[in-house]
Amino acid sequence: MLAGCASPARNAAPSHSRAVSSTEAESASSGRPAGGAVHMIAYSINSDGPRFSAIVTGSVGDHGGGVTVYPNGKVDREHTSQLSLRLTHGSFRLSIAGLDKKIISAFRQWQGNATTCSGSVSVTDPTPVVAGSGTGLYRGIKGSFTLTATIDEIDARPCEGTGKFLSQVIVIAGPGAVSFG
Repeated sequence: MLAGCASPARNAAPSHSRAVSSTEAESASSGRPAGGAVHMIAYSINSDGPRFSAIVTGSVGDHGGGVTVYPNGKVDREHTSQLSLRLTHGSFRLSIAGLDKKIISAFRQWQGNATTCSGSVSVTDPTPVVAGSGTGLYRGIKGSFTLTATIDEIDARPCEGTGKFLSQVIVIAGPGAVSFG
């Protein structure tokens, strides 16, 4: 399995060739992403806090952290507004208000396993890039993602969903498309 994740040799001959557009060539020379299909994953382990680890792949290949914020940039501990992806080469924000509302609704209906005090919720929502939020290489970013938030947790007793959790994983992931301009 590890061989499947190995990087190809740098000087290997390409198996095919194609014309490179002027936008792709300019993007490659500037280091700026060209735009196109992307996939984002942000996760938090054993924390209901505002901080996440994040990876964006595809036409944006970058990693770093994420933090939930209000439009004014202040930390949003309740996760009700935006997710600021603070990546190695810049940052941009995603509007997660709709996703948060679906998570709250799912937890109201949460039917965890009473024997093991464990359960899971999963919701999906379209999540646009916040206009004007890009910095660094992501200045001028536009687009949206279809993100699924999945929360798995094991709660302390009594397990009616209001107690403290013993272990929890929050994963927010999904595909999208972005452009720059």
